[in-house]
Amino acid sequence: MPISDKFTSIYSHDWEINFLQCTPNGLLKHTELCNLLQLTAGHHAEIGGISFTDMQQFDQAWVLSRMRVEIDELPKWGDTVTVKTWIYDLQGSRSIRALEMYVGDKKIVGSTTYWAVFNTKLRKAETLALAHEHFEKYPEMEATAESFKKINLQRELTLNSQKKVVLSDLDIVFHANNVKYLEWCLDAIDHRPILKQQLLSFDMNYMRELMLGDEIELFSGTEEKQTYFTVNKKESPCFALELNWK
Repeated sequence: MPISDKFTSIYSHDWEINFLQCTPNGLLKHTELCNLLQLTAGHHAEIGGISFTDMQQFDQAWVLSRMRVEIDELPKWGDTVTVKTWIYDLQGSRSIRALEMYVGDKKIVGSTTYWAVFNTKLRKAETLALAHEHFEKYPEMEATAESFKKINLQRELTLNSQKKVVLSDLDIVFHANNVKYLEWCLDAIDHRPILKQQLLSFDMNYMRELMLGDEIELFSGTEEKQTYFTVNKKESPCFALELNWK
């Protein structure tokens, strides 16, 4: 698609929170929070001419590699939130994008994300084939107090649960959608701290894609005010998560 005449390098999108997106306390699920952040990034890419449809001309797609989310509070059912996004950096096969969520003028969530260009036929990273010079970059505008990071995998872990990747886990790139990994892990822990809004921030690392029918194991561990996970296939980590609590 051509670049929209509505394109701007800093983009905002409004979303109304509906009851299907909420936990029993009426607050937005953390998985749905991630969905809204990524949908906003997708809209920005679309009006800027680097969307999934544009990239598929070259068998390319954006895939998430790392993500950090910091939460002051969660919106509730019926709230209208504004998600704002911009690009820190975009070169070669990678892009670093910032996102913020507001209720009115109040910022409630910040996120920093690291994306890779992925060839959907060759199943490997490669340089973006589309022009992106029209996106102004804002490396000085930070959305989070800390950036994304590489999660330490050399800690004590115990087997938490096992599962198989099913059809409902897949996205348009035909691999497990990145939000599903977070869902699997949050479903495997005590729900009470989540409902009490005690989750302050979380980091996610994506290392290997998971496909339909893959058998996986969730391993978890705890340290002071932190819960951490890996999702493994055949003993190799495919995903890592750190949850930071109040």
